[in-house]
Amino acid sequence: MNSSGNWDLQVDPGVFKALRKIPRHDAEALLVVVRLLPAGPYFGDIQKMRGEENTWRRRAGAYRIFYKIKTAEKVILVFRVERRTSKTY
Repeated sequence: MNSSGNWDLQVDPGVFKALRKIPRHDAEALLVVVRLLPAGPYFGDIQKMRGEENTWRRRAGAYRIFYKIKTAEKVILVFRVERRTSKTY
């Protein structure tokens, strides 16, 4: 895992759609966490998703940010944000 240097951040449009449906203060807090991902995608309360290649989740309060890390291109793709429930993962 190469965590040195900055990464490019790509956010799926569905993430912004999901953020509009949650309370504003929660959405703003999640955006702060998403903006910090390029500085260190392996930093924080993260866990690799079982059965998935290069897919991780980061815990941010009651929400989970799911993202893929493309190490060859140094790209982080945030593809889903969900409120944690018993079915989230």
